[in-house]
Amino acid sequence: MSPAASPLSPDSLAWPSALAGTPAVAVIEQAIERQRLSHSLLLQGDDPDTLTGVAQAIADRLLNVKESSARFAPEQHPDCFSLRPSGKMRIITADATRELINKIQVSPAVAPRKVAILYEADRMNTAAANIFLKTLEEPPRNTTLLLLTTRPYALLPTIRSRVLHFRFPAAATTLAVDGWSAWLDDYRAWLGRLGAGAPDKRGVADHIFTLYGLVARFSAVLDFATDEVWKQQKEKLPPDLEDDEKVAIETGIANGLRARLFAEIEQATRVFALPVLNSSATEARRSTALGLVSSVEKLEHAVGLLRLNLNEAAALEDFLLASLRIWSQRG
Repeated sequence: MSPAASPLSPDSLAWPSALAGTPAVAVIEQAIERQRLSHSLLLQGDDPDTLTGVAQAIADRLLNVKESSARFAPEQHPDCFSLRPSGKMRIITADATRELINKIQVSPAVAPRKVAILYEADRMNTAAANIFLKTLEEPPRNTTLLLLTTRPYALLPTIRSRVLHFRFPAAATTLAVDGWSAWLDDYRAWLGRLGAGAPDKRGVADHIFTLYGLVARFSAVLDFATDEVWKQQKEKLPPDLEDDEKVAIETGIANGLRARLFAEIEQATRVFALPVLNSSATEARRSTALGLVSSVEKLEHAVGLLRLNLNEAAALEDFLLASLRIWSQRG
């Protein structure tokens, strides 16, 4: 039987602000208070920072209880263990998984129980996933396993079937990145010029120069934003992280920012097309609708290429060249 847990403390780590009072949080709080929280939870959503905040709030409530001999922040707690992807390929290896399992087999040092947080659990390779599956089938006593993922269906079905699922939405905030608003304004203006009609040779050259200028600026904006976020994240990381784990985290930050920037490009394309759809004659509306569909499909193709490790500049160039053809033809 699990050791008794204290009622939830008013000093517990706050949940991510956008989630406070939501049904998922209420269910978890109640399960912890009644000592009925599942031994294995899958925390899924679109925002890794939100998932990290949820995992740390859960860990804090499980570890910093009245029976604990000392209080620690979750990331420094001696009974809180973590497993992260490592290297530029951002893989969780079999050896790293075995190391985590060995740690959680030991009795807790400070708290009545232990917590293990698996960041980006979908990055486990096949060997690691199969090793971890055995732990899910026979979890260590007084241990809670928290699996974090933005891609739940990349996990083995046998792993998904053995964990309790919670989905958490990302905070509804606009991405504040220096230079990004100006980039989107110039992108929308470029689309407007493309749809204005067939240009002369000088106009064609202007379209192409603008296209490659957008590509170069996109890379600069992404690099700057990644550096800024990484500086902030480094201050919050445990001091004992290996260098390859730090590389994986920085790469993950870049990938996450890149995905959000591409999502905002899609939204900007829709914002450009919708007024035309609403105000044009039937034939123009049909042409614009087809252009929007083709453009979004091409953008989705570019994002798919990014998942195959294509450089973001090459993927964006491919999308913008397609846009040049799509919207010029519409005009």
